[in-house]
Amino acid sequence: MSRIHDEATLARIFVGEADQIEGRPLFEAIVENARQLGLAGATVLRGVEGYGKSAVLHSARLLRLSEDLPLVIEIVDAQENLEPFLEIVEAMLDAAECTGLITSEKVKVVRIVADG
Repeated sequence: MSRIHDEATLARIFVGEADQIEGRPLFEAIVENARQLGLAGATVLRGVEGYGKSAVLHSARLLRLSEDLPLVIEIVDAQENLEPFLEIVEAMLDAAECTGLITSEKVKVVRIVADG
């Protein structure tokens, strides 16, 4: 086994579970777009509670069951691969007329790879 240390960029895209684009969930369209562009991978995380610019609270608590929970799509790849993708995502957020948020930060990737 060997360890690989490398610098990359982590992009986080915050959207609502109910956000749609062209009749389908926005998060699915974003992940499919990332896959088609050959990005390293994408993970969608579902939040149990949150609010955004509107300050409307979305919660998974029993008495406040929401159908629009917050979602975070995380993608780690080289910055040069993510930049054009994030421009596409911005256009998708505009087309979906949602207030989504996009962040990016440098990260250090530590990965164990089998030799041979």
